[in-house]
Amino acid sequence: MSASRTKARLRAVEVLFEAEQSKDEINEVLARRHKHTVAQISAYAEDIIRGVRDHDDEIREYIETYSRNWSWDRMPAVDRTVLRVGTWELLYNDDVPDAVAISEAVGIARVLSGSPESPKFVNGVLDKLRQVKPTLLA
Repeated sequence: MSASRTKARLRAVEVLFEAEQSKDEINEVLARRHKHTVAQISAYAEDIIRGVRDHDDEIREYIETYSRNWSWDRMPAVDRTVLRVGTWELLYNDDVPDAVAISEAVGIARVLSGSPESPKFVNGVLDKLRQVKPTLLA
């Protein structure tokens, strides 16, 4: 796990969270961040952000399907965003081992979420997605 990739994941979560909360397009938030923020948005953070944007309908469907009785709207917004990033890495980025994608998402949930249950929840959903991954991508 590289520190720069961890930072990229955090930046991606920040941008995606901001877009969801502000109801702005992801590209608008990204452009605003580039123009007005000193925090660097790395190429990998942009890959994650664009990957989530491009696969968002499927990602949301998978998360809601495998989150065991938690509707999308009932999930805390931070958890949803962390799950979107983790799901993209798990299902659509072959460069990241499954265990790393899950571990990194759980770590981000531990840092950013207000609920002590969030890391366990994120781990459970992503582990279930890992188990069914061959059927989802068939």
